[in-house]
Amino acid sequence: MYIDILIHNIFLKNTLLMTKNYTIIFDLDGTLVDTAPDLMNAHNYVMKKYGYPTKSTNDIRNLVGQGAGAMIGRSIWGQAKKEFGKIDDQKIKAEMVKEFVSFYGNNIINESTLIDGVQEFLKWCKEKNISMAVCTNKQEHLAIDLLKKIGIYDYFEYVAGHDTFDFCKPDPRHLTNIIEILDGDIKKSLMFGDSEADADAAKAALIPVILLENGYTEKNTDEIYHNHLIKDFIGVEKIVSTYLKD
Repeated sequence: MYIDILIHNIFLKNTLLMTKNYTIIFDLDGTLVDTAPDLMNAHNYVMKKYGYPTKSTNDIRNLVGQGAGAMIGRSIWGQAKKEFGKIDDQKIKAEMVKEFVSFYGNNIINESTLIDGVQEFLKWCKEKNISMAVCTNKQEHLAIDLLKKIGIYDYFEYVAGHDTFDFCKPDPRHLTNIIEILDGDIKKSLMFGDSEADADAAKAALIPVILLENGYTEKNTDEIYHNHLIKDFIGVEKIVSTYLKD
């Protein structure tokens, strides 16, 4: 009797493992949403206030990807008007990041738009019972606010930002922690991203990468690891279907 119950439980456990949902993790900026115009406006507001040159939308796309602090730092110290001491550098940078986050948070979807085909693809994934999450280097509260205001928050089971864990992309744990939280399987997971931070994290986690062209990065697509390259989400169901297995 005991052996029969044990065998039955093992069978149930294996069945559950076999039927785990497929998991897709999405980057946010430049992948699901073209946020560059609003990021540019927030960036330029801060730069004008502190006396630094402003940037174009294309410039901003090359600076985004590692969080607000990295973007401000790369923008300032790439063309600083004068030399700062280390302490002053960090103090000024912190003040500017705070100003940036405040302005951006109050103007988060003035000009941001969904990448073509995103809404339709998310609906398709829901119909296929695919678990979905967002993994971004944007601060978590900003990511959630953006997703809600642009109308796609309810598609996702989890949102992890730059400050959710003690690490973030390109650290693969940013992805693997999400998969674990969703009770997913690394071998049944997929990543959509637009930069080397996304691709490097996914590669280290042994997760296939679908890369968006014209991403928020200085690198060319041929310099970034990927399994598939797409312009937008229109028709991407065909690619994803090849990964879906019983």
